Amino acid sequence: MSNALLQVTDLSAAYGQVFALKNFSCRVEEGKITALVGSNGAGKTTFLRALSGLLPAQHGRIDFDGGDITHDPSDKRVEAGLAMVPEGRMIFPTFTVEQNLKIGAISKRARDYLVEGLDNSYALFPKLEQRRHQLSGTLSGGEQQMLAVARGLMARPRLLMLDEPTLGLAPLIAEAIFEMMSQLKATGLTLLIVEQDVTRTLQIADYAYVLENGAGVMAGDARDILADPKVRESYLGI
Repeated sequence: MSNALLQVTDLSAAYGQVFALKNFSCRVEEGKITALVGSNGAGKTTFLRALSGLLPAQHGRIDFDGGDITHDPSDKRVEAGLAMVPEGRMIFPTFTVEQNLKIGAISKRARDYLVEGLDNSYALFPKLEQRRHQLSGTLSGGEQQMLAVARGLMARPRLLMLDEPTLGLAPLIAEAIFEMMSQLKATGLTLLIVEQDVTRTLQIADYAYVLENGAGVMAGDARDILADPKVRESYLGI
């Protein structure tokens, strides 16, 4: 692999005395979709939280676009072009759709591109434009997920991390989210995905890592990982 936008080396993170991530290394190639799969409690969300600066690194190093961001605060990482769409959407339910989107552009990196960002968000998700003045808490689950993704894109990220983007969504809506992720890749955006639907995720991803008990146990081309008997037995029930 070449052109690594993100390089993580021996990263460990803990909640108190309990290490949820142990010496995990990976790289995310620019312009590609990288998937992180594993069972519940494997350390996937912990890894994204550590990348975002929401959980401090206990050990190891995080390099983004060639610079060490291991101990940078979250806002500085967003300024560098690293953004996350969290599990559970975390929208502001009493704010309108457009107010939520504007919050996504609060960083200096994105502030001057607010109008362009709104136009792009509404072009990607026409339903959001139709509901721009509607309170976000009254949207359907699928529409809230669209809003969460659009808000992440408002930050003008170079790397967008998505934590369980189809969780709780109806199959047709979930498929629309997967198609949207492929569309984002086609624009040149780099994506790092943690997702419960392992099969569909590995079908759209370029490269994948498997986490187990906080440690990396497998890595390779996403299609090869999908075809691996261990993955199929452990995570697909086949």
